[in-house]
Amino acid sequence: MKVSQSKILACVLAGGQSRRMGGGDKPLLDLGGRPMLSVILDRLTPQVDHVILNANGDPNRFKAFQLPVVPDPVGDFAGPLAGILAGMTYARDALPDVTHVVSVAGDTPFFPENLVKRLAKSVPFDKPVIALASSHDKLHPVFGLWPVQICDDLKSYLEKGESGKVLAFVDRYDSVEVAFDKETEHGLDPFFNANRPDDLERARQVLQKKTA
Repeated sequence: MKVSQSKILACVLAGGQSRRMGGGDKPLLDLGGRPMLSVILDRLTPQVDHVILNANGDPNRFKAFQLPVVPDPVGDFAGPLAGILAGMTYARDALPDVTHVVSVAGDTPFFPENLVKRLAKSVPFDKPVIALASSHDKLHPVFGLWPVQICDDLKSYLEKGESGKVLAFVDRYDSVEVAFDKETEHGLDPFFNANRPDDLERARQVLQKKTA
């Protein structure tokens, strides 16, 4: 048996400090006349039944999206692993039927529309196997499917001050790589992320061409 869509919680990782973008919330930056987070949610919400945002600070800045906003449960901007832990913790406390959390970067607006389906098909529902997305031989560990049953181990791992790098933790478990090599409808790598101002401008340009 595989993991069903109804048992997956999506966690959009929006808790970074956006240093290379000059600070602020990257998901709230304008993309095609809307916040980039709106573009992300348009792709994500058809794929899952439950979505939360992982973000630190005042949650009211995301009020318009009408989603739960969950801060990092450990550390001070401890990186994506802390956000993934936030998703697992929320799932365990608020959605006991959820068995897995899919993590999605808050600055990657064109990720695959079949992301969750393909990740879910790649792992067994009853064993702690982590699925990570890749494209063109590059791994994207922020886009992963995580079994909630490893929540306590991840929490202990982070509280001990172990490496905050996602792959350092993944190495503790069996994992699978799921390749998404097809370019997006915009001609970009499916995991193109708006990390810097020029990346954001490129995303705006390709989106404008698509809608022109």
